[in-house]
Amino acid sequence: QVQLAESGGGLVQVGGSLRLSCAASGDFFRINGMGWYRQAPGKQREFVAHISSGGVTNYAGSLKGRFTISRDDAKNTVYLQMNSLKPEDTAVYYCAIGTTTYNEYDYWGQGIQVTVSS
Repeated sequence: QVQLAESGGGLVQVGGSLRLSCAASGDFFRINGMGWYRQAPGKQREFVAHISSGGVTNYAGSLKGRFTISRDDAKNTVYLQMNSLKPEDTAVYYCAIGTTTYNEYDYWGQGIQVTVSS
């Protein structure tokens, strides 16, 4: 089995920053792509950012420039640096990893709450 442990969420004021981490552990040979999604209350889950095994990144258009995804393969960890946070960034954030060639993502974290207060 594979476990994803998310950390770094919480309450922050408008304009503040947070850094989310997601550490993978368990039975896998390698991690391919890693990503972040989010789900705000009453809305569908939406894509935030993705980073390939080669370090190529892509972002939801509205978030590019404020959010940065990175990874540390030695620690099997993906990060999401979030700057200039806005109330509309309030959501549960989920990390995901791909360990096979069949799916983009094979495992998902349980989610971590980020609340941006005005």
